[in-house]
Amino acid sequence: MADLLLELFSEEIPARMQVQAAKDLEKIVVGALSDRGLLFEGVKAFSGPRRLTLAMTGLPVKQPDVSEELKGPKVDAPPAALEGFLRKAGVTKDQLKVEKAPKGDVYLAVIERKGRDTAAVLAEILPECFAKLPWPKSMRFPGSPVRWVRPLHGIVCMFDGEVVPFEFAGVTSGNTTKGHRFLSDGKPIAVRHFDDYVAALEKAHVVLEADKRKDIILHEVKQKVFALGLELIEDEGLLNEVSGLAEWPVVLIGKIQDEFMDVPPEILQTSMRTHQKYFSLRDPKTDKMAARFAVVANMVAEDGGKEIVAGNERVLRARLSDAKFFWDQDRKRTLESRVDDLKNIVFHAKLGTQYERVERIEALAGKIAEKIGADVKKARRAARLCKADLTTGVVGEFPELQGVMGRYYAMHDGEDADVADAVRDHYKPVGPSDTVPTNKVSIAVALADKIDQMVGFYAIDEMPTGSGDPYALRRAALGFIRTTLQNNLRLSGLDKYHWPVFTSDLMLHLMDVVEKNAVDFSPRKPVDVPEFVKGVSSILIDNEGNTEVRYNDGRYIQGSVEIVEFLADRLKVALRENGTRHDLIDAVFSLGNEDDLVRLVARVETLQSFLKTDDGANLLTAYKRGANILKAEEKKDKTTFDGAVDAKLLAVPEEKALADALGSAEKAIAADVQAEKFVEAMGVMAGLRKPVDAFFDKVKVNDDDAKVRENRLKLLARLRATLHLVADFSKIEG
Repeated sequence: MADLLLELFSEEIPARMQVQAAKDLEKIVVGALSDRGLLFEGVKAFSGPRRLTLAMTGLPVKQPDVSEELKGPKVDAPPAALEGFLRKAGVTKDQLKVEKAPKGDVYLAVIERKGRDTAAVLAEILPECFAKLPWPKSMRFPGSPVRWVRPLHGIVCMFDGEVVPFEFAGVTSGNTTKGHRFLSDGKPIAVRHFDDYVAALEKAHVVLEADKRKDIILHEVKQKVFALGLELIEDEGLLNEVSGLAEWPVVLIGKIQDEFMDVPPEILQTSMRTHQKYFSLRDPKTDKMAARFAVVANMVAEDGGKEIVAGNERVLRARLSDAKFFWDQDRKRTLESRVDDLKNIVFHAKLGTQYERVERIEALAGKIAEKIGADVKKARRAARLCKADLTTGVVGEFPELQGVMGRYYAMHDGEDADVADAVRDHYKPVGPSDTVPTNKVSIAVALADKIDQMVGFYAIDEMPTGSGDPYALRRAALGFIRTTLQNNLRLSGLDKYHWPVFTSDLMLHLMDVVEKNAVDFSPRKPVDVPEFVKGVSSILIDNEGNTEVRYNDGRYIQGSVEIVEFLADRLKVALRENGTRHDLIDAVFSLGNEDDLVRLVARVETLQSFLKTDDGANLLTAYKRGANILKAEEKKDKTTFDGAVDAKLLAVPEEKALADALGSAEKAIAADVQAEKFVEAMGVMAGLRKPVDAFFDKVKVNDDDAKVRENRLKLLARLRATLHLVADFSKIEG
């Protein structure tokens, strides 16, 4: 067994690409070796500013010998077929064997392939592997078809202590690398094995491992800021990035001029992080941002870094001067005065401007606020102002501060604190780790914003596909679901029939922007109108789930089950991440009678707990047995057995007991589900276990008497219907 050391040395690789490039290199090389029968004991990839490294242990020095059998044509096949097979297999006719087969004897070629030296295989496959690296951005080398992220200067490829010779992108492999660009003497460093390679780089001021560079940076920052009585504002993303910018990281502390400290800290932090890659610091005594910053240099300076710090402070002054200018200029206008400017910002060509979107959000936020008990006036006011900061200079420079800056400007204008907070929080949650809004005014605007996003893009047929989600609708749906569940919001109108009604104000606004296609509602049936909906005369639904809402004044809107199914899929994702079984979500959701997310989740979680008990597991088994019998008999008789059970035909005690148990269970389960007493409903179902088990033990369902058989099948159908009061057990796995 032998080891492989591989290094690709180039100009500076963008920090954001380094870690993934190392993973891709490992995956591609490992795959190529495995395809050729070369297995190994261990592999590890490393990335840094100027190099990608791969170290493999336990590789065989030679491929294993391979014996392969190829089936050829039949013995009585035409000569041309035999000649073609001989050419393909590279053998002569006298080397063939004959194998007996049911449809006639066939020729068989046994090909023996000797394993090649691993070094020769590496020389062949490595250039191909390098060319396959999927860089997000790359450059082409002059006179070569090869693309690489930055100019390549050297390749180290050592196998079993010897150079594996090959060429890639005009660079020939060898056994030498280079150390730090400035701190080493610039002379080539000869290496043979991974251990001496790491040691040599350390001497040349290069820390190979990215995690080790991160630890060095974090330790030095915390040590130096502690000496100043300050704390580091943790930033994992920035730490990952700067560890890819310095081969020999050195932490230095600089000052921020006092004139900039009245600028909101978010602006300072974003400017320093985005443009300069500086860490922000906090004063623990005041819990405010300190007038200091930490910078990671790639240099050990003779003056202790004074010139480096001074240079960074000069650059930062220029950056923060621009930010302060935008901040001061933005406050010369109120947010209210900026709302009309949104008419000049297109949200989407088919959905109108941001101003039109604000009108939709304002109407819907007021409606949701009324529904959840929030201040309607505040919700509408916050919705009107929520996008106004998009026209400000600070947000134009730092788009990630939208909402955050809106709150500052709203507070400066004297807006109510709830309104200002809602302007900031209506984007939340922006990711799985972000918090959801908890203030009711913020919740109303946040939900309105997400509903507008989902319904709007549904209306123009821009729902996510398997390959992409350009408008972040999955994130909007998950945000809607998390906000609803974590705040225990009892929103109705979310089922496939009432969703268009729930968003009726929004849909009516969209009708002015989007050209709607008519739906032929034939046949159609009426659906009850929710109490909270005003001005609706009727709701009609066709067989495919398309919904039409008609208003008293003659207007109408149309919707579809597609957006509800999309939300259901996102709900499954959210619950699955929390350990809830997706099949149980289907089992409850598919009943079509649950339009409250909080209640739906409570039913699912209670059902999951019930099925973990012996009673639940056995009842599920019995259900499936009965459902299978019903399915088979209904298919055979081409009918259903949903009619009433005839008590006079119940002769066996066990079937009488089951009928009595179902009679009382139906009423109890229905009442408990209506009252949201799901634990009690499961308890009633548990009580069915014994009579159900006894029925299957003692009763012959397919009795010789046709009427008795039909009656017993109706009893099973009644069992099925009773359990379906809680969930569709046919969708439960197990």
